[in-house]
Amino acid sequence: MQRLLPLLLIPLSLAGANLRIDHVIVAGKDLKSMQAKLATIGIPTEYGGRHNNHATEMALVSFPDGSYLELLAIQPDADPRALVAYVWNRQLREDAGPCAWAARLNDVGAEVKRLKAAGVSVGEAVRDGRNRPDGTRLEWEATQVGDDPRGTYFPYLERDLTPRALRAFPRGKPTTQDFNGVAAVVIAVRNLDAAIKRFRQAYDMPPPIRQSDPEFGAQLAQLGNLPVILAAPRNAQSWLNGRLQQFGEGTCAFILSRRSGQHPTVSKTRCTLDSNSGAAQRSPVVMSAASTIPLKATR
Repeated sequence: MQRLLPLLLIPLSLAGANLRIDHVIVAGKDLKSMQAKLATIGIPTEYGGRHNNHATEMALVSFPDGSYLELLAIQPDADPRALVAYVWNRQLREDAGPCAWAARLNDVGAEVKRLKAAGVSVGEAVRDGRNRPDGTRLEWEATQVGDDPRGTYFPYLERDLTPRALRAFPRGKPTTQDFNGVAAVVIAVRNLDAAIKRFRQAYDMPPPIRQSDPEFGAQLAQLGNLPVILAAPRNAQSWLNGRLQQFGEGTCAFILSRRSGQHPTVSKTRCTLDSNSGAAQRSPVVMSAASTIPLKATR
Protein backbone atom coordinates (compact mmCIF):
# COMPACT_ATOMS: atom_id res chain seq x y z
CA MET A 1 0.00 0.00 0.00
CA GLN A 2 2.98 2.28 0.30
CA ARG A 3 2.97 2.49 -3.51
CA LEU A 4 0.20 5.06 -3.12
CA LEU A 5 2.54 7.56 -1.54
CA PRO A 6 4.71 8.67 -4.51
CA LEU A 7 1.57 10.05 -6.13
CA LEU A 8 1.30 12.55 -3.27
CA LEU A 9 4.83 13.90 -3.52
CA ILE A 10 4.84 15.48 -6.99
CA PRO A 11 5.05 19.29 -6.50
CA LEU A 12 2.63 20.64 -9.10
CA SER A 13 1.06 24.07 -8.73
CA LEU A 14 -2.06 24.11 -10.84
CA ALA A 15 -5.79 24.71 -10.55
CA GLY A 16 -7.14 23.19 -7.37
CA ALA A 17 -4.17 24.41 -5.34
CA ASN A 18 -6.55 26.36 -3.09
CA LEU A 19 -8.65 23.28 -2.37
CA ARG A 20 -7.64 22.14 1.12
CA ILE A 21 -9.10 19.28 3.11
CA ASP A 22 -11.12 20.73 5.97
CA HIS A 23 -11.96 17.38 7.53
CA VAL A 24 -12.80 13.80 6.66
CA ILE A 25 -15.56 11.64 8.12
CA VAL A 26 -15.57 8.05 9.39
CA ALA A 27 -19.13 6.79 9.92
CA GLY A 28 -20.34 4.03 12.23
CA LYS A 29 -23.05 3.02 14.65
CA ASP A 30 -21.19 3.38 17.95
CA LEU A 31 -18.90 6.30 18.76
CA LYS A 32 -17.29 4.88 21.89
CA SER A 33 -16.32 1.72 20.03
CA MET A 34 -14.59 3.71 17.28
CA GLN A 35 -12.79 5.89 19.83
CA ALA A 36 -11.61 2.84 21.77
CA LYS A 37 -10.20 1.15 18.70
CA LEU A 38 -8.20 4.24 17.76
CA ALA A 39 -6.96 4.51 21.33
CA THR A 40 -5.55 0.97 21.19
CA ILE A 41 -3.10 2.10 18.49
CA GLY A 42 -2.15 5.32 20.24
CA ILE A 43 -4.36 7.82 18.39
CA PRO A 44 -6.30 9.94 20.90
CA THR A 45 -9.71 11.41 20.17
CA GLU A 46 -11.80 14.07 21.81
CA TYR A 47 -15.58 14.04 22.14
CA GLY A 48 -17.03 16.92 20.15
CA GLY A 49 -20.73 16.85 21.02
CA ARG A 50 -24.09 16.24 19.41
CA HIS A 51 -25.21 17.81 16.16
CA ASN A 52 -28.40 19.84 15.82
CA ASN A 53 -29.96 17.14 13.63
CA HIS A 54 -31.10 14.91 16.56
CA ALA A 55 -29.40 12.01 14.78
CA THR A 56 -25.62 12.12 15.18
CA GLU A 57 -22.75 12.84 17.56
CA MET A 58 -19.04 13.08 16.91
CA ALA A 59 -15.49 12.86 18.19
CA LEU A 60 -12.39 14.10 16.41
CA VAL A 61 -8.67 13.79 15.91
CA SER A 62 -7.23 17.19 14.98
CA PHE A 63 -3.87 17.68 13.26
CA PRO A 64 -1.25 20.47 13.20
CA ASP A 65 -2.15 21.53 9.63
CA GLY A 66 -5.71 22.35 10.75
CA SER A 67 -7.45 19.36 9.17
CA TYR A 68 -9.14 16.75 11.30
CA LEU A 69 -10.61 13.25 11.28
CA GLU A 70 -14.23 13.17 12.43
CA LEU A 71 -15.72 10.04 13.92
CA LEU A 72 -19.45 10.29 13.26
CA ALA A 73 -21.96 8.00 14.95
CA ILE A 74 -25.61 7.65 15.86
CA GLN A 75 -26.81 9.43 19.00
CA PRO A 76 -27.88 6.88 21.64
CA ASP A 77 -31.37 8.42 21.73
CA ALA A 78 -31.53 9.50 18.08
CA ASP A 79 -34.87 10.53 16.63
CA PRO A 80 -35.72 7.65 14.24
CA ARG A 81 -37.24 9.97 11.68
CA ALA A 82 -34.25 12.31 11.78
CA LEU A 83 -31.91 9.37 11.36
CA VAL A 84 -33.79 7.99 8.35
CA ALA A 85 -33.70 11.42 6.71
CA TYR A 86 -30.00 11.92 7.39
CA VAL A 87 -27.77 12.06 4.32
CA TRP A 88 -25.32 9.40 5.61
CA ASN A 89 -27.94 7.20 7.26
CA ARG A 90 -26.84 4.05 5.46
CA GLN A 91 -23.15 4.66 6.11
CA LEU A 92 -23.89 5.03 9.81
CA ARG A 93 -26.15 1.99 10.12
CA GLU A 94 -23.82 -0.26 8.11
CA ASP A 95 -20.54 0.92 9.63
CA ALA A 96 -19.19 2.30 6.38
CA GLY A 97 -16.00 3.66 7.90
CA PRO A 98 -14.66 6.21 5.37
CA CYS A 99 -17.70 8.22 4.40
CA ALA A 100 -17.18 11.77 3.15
CA TRP A 101 -14.94 14.82 3.09
CA ALA A 102 -15.22 18.58 3.28
CA ALA A 103 -13.08 21.24 1.62
CA ARG A 104 -11.85 24.52 3.06
CA LEU A 105 -11.40 27.53 0.79
CA ASN A 106 -10.64 31.19 1.26
CA ASP A 107 -13.68 32.22 -0.79
CA VAL A 108 -16.57 29.75 -0.97
CA GLY A 109 -18.65 32.15 -3.08
CA ALA A 110 -15.98 32.34 -5.76
CA GLU A 111 -15.65 28.56 -5.79
CA VAL A 112 -19.40 28.13 -6.21
CA LYS A 113 -19.36 30.46 -9.22
CA ARG A 114 -16.36 28.66 -10.71
CA LEU A 115 -17.95 25.23 -10.33
CA LYS A 116 -21.23 26.37 -11.85
CA ALA A 117 -19.35 27.86 -14.80
CA ALA A 118 -17.63 24.49 -15.26
CA GLY A 119 -21.03 22.79 -15.48
CA VAL A 120 -20.96 21.23 -12.00
CA SER A 121 -24.17 21.40 -9.98
CA VAL A 122 -23.94 23.17 -6.63
CA GLY A 123 -26.63 23.21 -3.96
CA GLU A 124 -27.71 25.91 -1.57
CA ALA A 125 -25.75 26.46 1.63
CA VAL A 126 -27.32 24.62 4.57
CA ARG A 127 -26.74 25.93 8.08
CA ASP A 128 -25.79 23.49 10.84
CA GLY A 129 -24.05 23.45 14.19
CA ARG A 130 -23.42 21.75 17.51
CA ASN A 131 -22.56 22.58 21.09
CA ARG A 132 -19.17 21.45 22.36
CA PRO A 133 -19.18 19.63 25.71
CA ASP A 134 -17.87 22.84 27.34
CA GLY A 135 -20.93 24.72 26.08
CA THR A 136 -19.20 26.58 23.24
CA ARG A 137 -21.59 27.03 20.32
CA LEU A 138 -20.30 26.16 16.82
CA GLU A 139 -22.10 27.06 13.60
CA TRP A 140 -21.25 26.64 9.93
CA GLU A 141 -22.70 26.36 6.43
CA ALA A 142 -22.26 23.32 4.19
CA THR A 143 -22.68 23.53 0.42
CA GLN A 144 -23.30 20.44 -1.69
CA VAL A 145 -21.14 19.92 -4.81
CA GLY A 146 -22.27 17.49 -7.51
CA ASP A 147 -25.23 15.11 -7.49
CA ASP A 148 -23.81 12.37 -5.27
CA PRO A 149 -24.66 12.22 -1.55
CA ARG A 150 -22.97 15.13 0.21
CA GLY A 151 -19.21 14.86 0.35
CA THR A 152 -19.02 11.24 -0.73
CA TYR A 153 -17.54 12.00 -4.17
CA PHE A 154 -16.76 15.68 -4.60
CA PRO A 155 -16.07 17.48 -1.33
CA TYR A 156 -18.77 19.62 0.16
CA LEU A 157 -17.75 23.18 0.95
CA GLU A 158 -17.73 24.27 4.56
CA ARG A 159 -17.81 27.88 5.73
CA ASP A 160 -17.58 28.67 9.43
CA LEU A 161 -19.97 31.15 10.99
CA THR A 162 -18.08 30.92 14.28
CA PRO A 163 -14.26 30.90 14.53
CA ARG A 164 -12.93 27.77 12.81
CA ALA A 165 -10.27 27.17 15.46
CA LEU A 166 -13.05 26.47 17.96
CA ARG A 167 -14.26 23.64 15.70
CA ALA A 168 -10.87 22.19 14.70
CA PHE A 169 -9.03 22.56 18.01
CA PRO A 170 -11.43 22.06 20.95
CA ARG A 171 -8.57 22.41 23.45
CA GLY A 172 -6.72 25.07 21.52
CA LYS A 173 -4.14 22.68 20.08
CA PRO A 174 -3.97 19.55 17.87
CA THR A 175 -5.14 16.28 19.38
CA THR A 176 -2.05 14.49 18.07
CA GLN A 177 1.43 15.49 16.92
CA ASP A 178 2.30 12.16 15.30
CA PHE A 179 0.74 13.11 11.96
CA ASN A 180 0.69 16.47 10.22
CA GLY A 181 -2.76 16.17 8.67
CA VAL A 182 -5.03 14.52 6.13
CA ALA A 183 -3.00 14.46 2.92
CA ALA A 184 -5.51 12.91 0.52
CA VAL A 185 -8.86 11.23 0.09
CA VAL A 186 -9.21 7.98 -1.87
CA ILE A 187 -12.39 7.74 -3.96
CA ALA A 188 -13.67 4.32 -5.07
CA VAL A 189 -14.96 4.46 -8.66
CA ARG A 190 -16.28 1.89 -11.11
CA ASN A 191 -14.73 3.39 -14.22
CA LEU A 192 -11.41 5.21 -13.83
CA ASP A 193 -11.60 7.06 -17.15
CA ALA A 194 -15.10 8.37 -16.40
CA ALA A 195 -14.06 9.50 -12.93
CA ILE A 196 -10.99 11.28 -14.29
CA LYS A 197 -13.21 13.12 -16.76
CA ARG A 198 -15.55 14.25 -13.96
CA PHE A 199 -12.75 15.58 -11.78
CA ARG A 200 -11.00 17.29 -14.67
CA GLN A 201 -14.24 19.05 -15.56
CA ALA A 202 -14.70 20.24 -12.00
CA TYR A 203 -11.10 21.22 -11.22
CA ASP A 204 -9.38 21.84 -14.57
CA MET A 205 -6.59 19.40 -13.78
CA PRO A 206 -3.91 18.11 -16.19
CA PRO A 207 -3.93 14.47 -17.37
CA PRO A 208 -3.48 12.19 -14.37
CA ILE A 209 -0.62 10.11 -13.08
CA ARG A 210 -1.72 6.47 -13.18
CA GLN A 211 -0.44 3.31 -11.61
CA SER A 212 -1.58 -0.18 -10.70
CA ASP A 213 -1.27 -1.28 -7.09
CA PRO A 214 -1.71 -5.05 -6.64
CA GLU A 215 -1.62 -4.87 -2.84
CA PHE A 216 -4.31 -2.20 -2.68
CA GLY A 217 -6.22 -4.07 -5.38
CA ALA A 218 -6.79 -0.99 -7.50
CA GLN A 219 -5.90 1.02 -10.55
CA LEU A 220 -5.01 4.46 -9.21
CA ALA A 221 -4.98 7.97 -10.63
CA GLN A 222 -4.13 11.38 -9.22
CA LEU A 223 -4.67 14.69 -10.99
CA GLY A 224 -2.08 17.37 -10.34
CA ASN A 225 -1.93 18.48 -6.72
CA LEU A 226 -5.59 17.85 -6.02
CA PRO A 227 -5.72 15.98 -2.68
CA VAL A 228 -7.61 13.08 -4.28
CA ILE A 229 -6.65 9.61 -5.47
CA LEU A 230 -9.16 7.79 -7.67
CA ALA A 231 -9.24 4.02 -7.23
CA ALA A 232 -10.97 1.50 -9.49
CA PRO A 233 -10.99 -2.28 -8.81
CA ARG A 234 -7.96 -3.94 -10.33
CA ASN A 235 -9.77 -7.24 -10.82
CA ALA A 236 -12.87 -9.15 -9.73
CA GLN A 237 -11.19 -10.17 -6.46
CA SER A 238 -10.52 -6.58 -5.34
CA TRP A 239 -12.15 -5.53 -2.05
CA LEU A 240 -13.28 -2.41 -3.91
CA ASN A 241 -15.91 -4.43 -5.79
CA GLY A 242 -17.69 -5.23 -2.55
CA ARG A 243 -17.33 -1.67 -1.37
CA LEU A 244 -18.86 -0.33 -4.58
CA GLN A 245 -21.76 -2.79 -4.42
CA GLN A 246 -22.54 -1.87 -0.83
CA PHE A 247 -22.09 1.91 -0.86
CA GLY A 248 -21.63 2.96 -4.48
CA GLU A 249 -18.93 5.28 -5.72
CA GLY A 250 -17.37 7.49 -3.10
CA THR A 251 -14.89 7.93 -0.31
CA CYS A 252 -13.19 4.68 0.70
CA ALA A 253 -9.93 5.70 2.38
CA PHE A 254 -7.95 8.59 3.83
CA ILE A 255 -4.21 9.16 3.82
CA LEU A 256 -2.44 10.88 6.69
CA SER A 257 0.92 12.58 6.29
CA ARG A 258 3.40 11.87 9.06
CA ARG A 259 5.29 14.82 10.49
CA SER A 260 8.93 15.10 9.45
CA GLY A 261 11.24 13.52 12.00
CA GLN A 262 8.38 11.86 13.88
CA HIS A 263 8.37 8.14 14.49
CA PRO A 264 5.10 6.43 13.61
CA THR A 265 2.72 5.70 16.44
CA VAL A 266 2.08 2.30 14.89
CA SER A 267 4.02 0.04 12.59
CA LYS A 268 2.13 -2.18 10.18
CA THR A 269 -0.82 -2.19 12.57
CA ARG A 270 -4.36 -2.94 11.44
CA CYS A 271 -7.34 -1.49 13.27
CA THR A 272 -10.99 -1.93 12.30
CA LEU A 273 -13.74 0.52 13.16
CA ASP A 274 -16.63 -1.82 12.41
CA SER A 275 -19.03 -3.78 14.57
CA ASN A 276 -18.65 -6.95 12.49
CA SER A 277 -15.42 -8.86 12.24
CA GLY A 278 -15.84 -11.64 9.75
CA ALA A 279 -15.71 -10.20 6.26
CA ALA A 280 -12.73 -10.03 3.94
CA GLN A 281 -12.56 -6.35 3.11
CA ARG A 282 -9.49 -4.15 3.39
CA SER A 283 -10.62 -0.54 3.36
CA PRO A 284 -7.79 1.55 4.80
CA VAL A 285 -8.59 4.90 6.26
CA VAL A 286 -5.15 5.94 7.42
CA MET A 287 -1.91 5.37 5.54
CA SER A 288 1.48 6.88 6.23
CA ALA A 289 4.95 6.23 4.88
CA ALA A 290 5.61 3.56 7.48
CA SER A 291 2.23 2.31 8.58
CA THR A 292 -1.18 1.31 7.36
CA ILE A 293 -4.17 1.54 9.68
CA PRO A 294 -7.29 0.17 8.01
CA LEU A 295 -10.43 1.55 9.65
CA LYS A 296 -12.87 -0.45 7.62
CA ALA A 297 -16.45 -1.45 7.08
CA THR A 298 -17.25 -5.12 6.91
CA ARG A 299 -20.39 -7.08 6.19
